[in-house]
Amino acid sequence: MIGRLRSLALEAWLPVVLLVAWWFASAGSTSLYFPPLRDILVRFQELWLFDEIGTHLAPSLTNLALGLALGLSVALLGGVVLGLMPRTSSALTPVLELARATPVLALLPLLIAFFGIGVTSKVVLIAFGSFWPTLLNTIDGVRAVDPQVRETARTFSVRSSTLIRRIVLPSAGPQIIVGVRTSVSIAVVVMVGSELFGATSGIGYFVLQSQRTYAITDMWAGLLMLGLLGYGLNLLTGVVEHYALRWHRGLHGAPGSTSTERSRS
Repeated sequence: MIGRLRSLALEAWLPVVLLVAWWFASAGSTSLYFPPLRDILVRFQELWLFDEIGTHLAPSLTNLALGLALGLSVALLGGVVLGLMPRTSSALTPVLELARATPVLALLPLLIAFFGIGVTSKVVLIAFGSFWPTLLNTIDGVRAVDPQVRETARTFSVRSSTLIRRIVLPSAGPQIIVGVRTSVSIAVVVMVGSELFGATSGIGYFVLQSQRTYAITDMWAGLLMLGLLGYGLNLLTGVVEHYALRWHRGLHGAPGSTSTERSRS
C-alpha cells in the first residue's frame, strides 16, 4: 500500500506543480489566446459536466469504444493466426508493411466517400489506426513462445483452442499488452483527427469550431478534456495490465522489489 502511494505521489507531483505555476502565471492575463486557468476550469466544468456531454463527449467516446473494439479484436485474431503460421506471415509481410506505412488520416477522404460523414467512417478509421501496434506485437509475442512447449502440448493431444488459450496467449500476454497500450494512444489521436474534417460533433470538432469562432477559452477547455481523456485511458489500460499479468509479475518479480517483499506478497 505504501509503495503504491509513493508511486502515485511520484507520478502526480509534476502535473500538480505545472498546474499551480500555470494558475499563478495566467492569473492576470488579458491575452485573447492565453486566458487565465481559472476561466478555463470554470468553462471546463460548464461544458463537460453539463452542456456538451451528449453533443460532443458522448459521440467521441462511442466512436472510440467501437473503433477500439473492432481494431483490437481483429488484431488479436489475426496476430495469433499469423504468429502460428510463419510462412503465411512472411508471404503477407510486404502487404502488411505497405498498409501500415499508409498515414491513417490520409484514408479519411476515401472512407468518407465510401461510408459518408457519419459514425461508420470514423469507427473504421479508428479501428485501422489501432489495429497495427496490437497486430505486430501479437505476432511477435506468439512467435516467441517456446516451440518445445507447443510440441509437447501437441504430443499430449492438447486441442488447438486449449493450446492458444492456456499457453500461447498467456505467454505472449506481456507483448500483447504493450501493443494494446500503444493502440489506445493512437486511437485517441485518430479519433480527434477524424472529427476535424467532415464532422458535426465530437471533441475534435468542438475544439476546431471554438478556434474558428475565437471562443479560445472553450478551445482550451476542449484540449484539457482531451488530455484528461488520454490520461484516463492510459490509467485504465494500466489497471487491465495489472490484473491480466499478475502471474507474470509473480514469476519475475516487480522491478526493484526484494525477495522478501515478493515472498510476503
